[in-house]
Amino acid sequence: MSIYEYSATNIRGEEISLADFEGKVLVVVNTASKCGFTPQFEGLEGLYNDLEAKGLVILGFPCNQFGSQDPGADGQIEEFCQLNYGVSFPMFSKIDVNGSKAHPLFKYLKKEARGVLGSESIKWNFTKFLINRDGEVVKRYASTDKPEGMRADIEKLL
Repeated sequence: MSIYEYSATNIRGEEISLADFEGKVLVVVNTASKCGFTPQFEGLEGLYNDLEAKGLVILGFPCNQFGSQDPGADGQIEEFCQLNYGVSFPMFSKIDVNGSKAHPLFKYLKKEARGVLGSESIKWNFTKFLINRDGEVVKRYASTDKPEGMRADIEKLL
């Protein structure tokens, strides 16, 4: 299995197959608009701007499961991300990343790259997954890992 077997609804309500990103290096991240880690949007956007031409795509998935820190509707989230952080990378519709209603993509990501002490569950907003050009999950980064700290790993895959 690879990430390309999944699809998700983008923030504008369109179903997107992740196969559309085949051959790209991906960073998949669960985001939130009202979190202490929200400024990571700036770092993610910086990576995207610097490395998109080389094949990097960042996919943002808003989630309201951690402290209710993304309570807005998709349109509000999109506007917030663009106005405050200039987000131009693809954003998706709000999802659950844990529990029985977790999006199938995140069930797959969590199984492929476990967290601390082998845990599958996502602990907080801005957990990041790095995927190589073949759609394989390479590494999981914690919320506290800044996007800039991922650059060397990303560049190796590009």
